Amino acid sequence: MVEEQSVDPRALRTWTFITNHGHVLLAVARNPDATVAQLADAAEITERSAYRILADLQQAGYVRRRKFGRHNVYEINPGMPLRDPTVANELVRDLLSLVTDADTEGHGQPLGVARPA
Repeated sequence: MVEEQSVDPRALRTWTFITNHGHVLLAVARNPDATVAQLADAAEITERSAYRILADLQQAGYVRRRKFGRHNVYEINPGMPLRDPTVANELVRDLLSLVTDADTEGHGQPLGVARPA
């Protein structure tokens, strides 16, 4: 039997299970109205990296950016497949289901479908 040991999470920061693209996607799911600076903070990356990742996600159809006045609002397409061969049959909604429903409320509909009131 393997004995559980207490591990300091800061010691694990040298690597993560989720890529920076995944971190940004989850940050958008948690706060679709966030600024790029806020998304970068949430993903623990630079703003420049967050802009590049958001551009990647938008170009691939995973995220749509809409202008709301002077502010951007991001919307996730939960029906997109995950871009990882080990989970090739899984969708973005499956990744989002790993976080609480309250964290991702409003991202249950595919792009272009109005959110329920």
